[in-house]
Order: sequence, then structure tokens, then C-alpha cells
Amino acid sequence: MAEVTVVSLETPGSVRQLARYLARDKLALCAALFMLVLITCVLVGSLLMGDLAGKLGLRQRNLAPFSLEHGFIYILGADTLGRAILARLIVGAQNTLGIAAAAVFCSMAAGGTLGLIAGYSERWYGHVIMRLADVIMSFPSLLLALIVLYTLGPSMMNLVIVLAITRMPIFIRTARAEVLELRERMFVSAARSMGAGTSRILFRHIAPLVLPTLVTIAAIDFATVILAESSLSFLGLGIQPPDFTWGAMVANGRGYLASAWWIAFWPGLAILLTTLSLNILASWARTVADPLQRWRLQSLRKAPR
Repeated sequence: MAEVTVVSLETPGSVRQLARYLARDKLALCAALFMLVLITCVLVGSLLMGDLAGKLGLRQRNLAPFSLEHGFIYILGADTLGRAILARLIVGAQNTLGIAAAAVFCSMAAGGTLGLIAGYSERWYGHVIMRLADVIMSFPSLLLALIVLYTLGPSMMNLVIVLAITRMPIFIRTARAEVLELRERMFVSAARSMGAGTSRILFRHIAPLVLPTLVTIAAIDFATVILAESSLSFLGLGIQPPDFTWGAMVANGRGYLASAWWIAFWPGLAILLTTLSLNILASWARTVADPLQRWRLQSLRKAPR
């Protein structure tokens, strides 16, 4: 009798099941491994590198990559002051990803809370919140960040605040759309009839159902914030020396593209690979979360004869 193949539609509830889905998507697996290495560099990179990222070495000035004459730390070459690019990439990852993570978290927390209020309440302040979101979205985010940072001055705190404000409308609109649908559900009516207050209904009953969507949006938006931060740092409006990010490293090497291309190439490549990996993982996560698409990641099973 011919064998019949059956597609499993089981829910991905365990870490082992998610690992199997990830192993079947080779591109997503490579992206996950890259992000794992990057996160490890963020957590322990500063301890391992010590002062190597800022150590000057005029003998190694503009040292070409793939040379082990001065040690493995110079495998990617050195910049105009003889500082090892590999060490600066590892230390710069901490600042770049740290700023992006802080900005995304703040925008998700503030935007999600405002979206909950705007979606559940029909009073005037709900409309004010949405109009403020429209005003922010009417300005190009990079232009708005340039104006604010030029006025307030470049610093890590100002950079996080500006990036968070420019990304807030996405979370406000998403949370509001979710709440508009959830507030008509039976469990909300039951909680209201039992005397539950607005705050309890919002943060105890509705917010836990909205949070997974906001986390997904935050994961997708993380790559966008990294690009925005790198652009601002490239223009000199990011964190100031002696601190640095990947965008600042690209800016330092833009004047040497003809003679020492590696100074700007490696941090640019790091930005490219990070944003690409995040987008690939976000796409993989959407596929896993959608039962209609999950079958693409599941192996075919043989039915019993």
C-alpha cells in the first residue's frame, strides 16, 4: 500500500519544538547563531577586550586586515590611530545594541500604555493621544531626531529618548487596534459587571493579551532602530568620544575609503549582518506563530500502513 504523508499542525509550545523548527530553516539558523555570537560579545566583550579597543599603536596605523604580525586582535586591521578594529567592533556592539534595546523598550512601554488607554477610553484624552501620534508620524523620524539632538545636544540619554519618541506611534496604533477588538469580548463585559475598575481591566485582563503582539513588533522594529542610531552616530549626533558605536566607526573611516577601506567596511558589514539577521528571525517567528504557515517548517510524517 502506498505511503501517505501527513502534515503535523501541532502548536510550538516547547523549546525543543522551536529548536526543531529553527534547525529546518537553515537561513534562520545562521541568523540565530550570528545573533547568539553577537549577544555573547555584548555580555562579555568588554571584559575580554579590556582596554584594547582604545589602545593606540602608531606602528599599526592603517594596518591592513588578515595580518597576524601584531597578534590575532589585528586580524581585521587597525584604524588611523592604530586601534584594533576587531576589539572596537566587539566593544562598539555593546553601545549600539544597548542604545537600540533601551529605545525599543521605552517606546514599547510608553507607546503600549498610551495605546491601551486610547483604545479602551472614549473620552477626550484618547483622541488627544492619537492626534499626538499622528503629529509624530507626520515628521520624518530621522529629521525629527536631527532637530531634537541638535537642540538638546548629543548624549546617550538624549539619543535613547529621541529614538523612543520617534518609534512610539507604531506601538500606540498597534495597541489601540488590539484593544478596540478585545474590549468587546465577553470576559471584559464579565469583569466590568463584577465591578472591576478600568485600570484592573486594562492591565490585568487586556494587557497580557496585547503584550505578545507588542513584543513581536518590538523585535521587528529593533533593526530599524539600529539603523537610525547608526545614521545619527555617522552624522556626529550620537554618543560622543571616547565612547563610540558602529555608526561612529563608519564615520571615522569615510575619509579613508580609497586608502584604508577596512576602517569603514567592517563596522558597516556588522550593521548589515545584524539588521539582516533580525529581519530573518522576525520573518521566521511570524511563520512559526501562524498555524497556516507553520507547515513549511514541519517535516512530513509517515502514516501507519
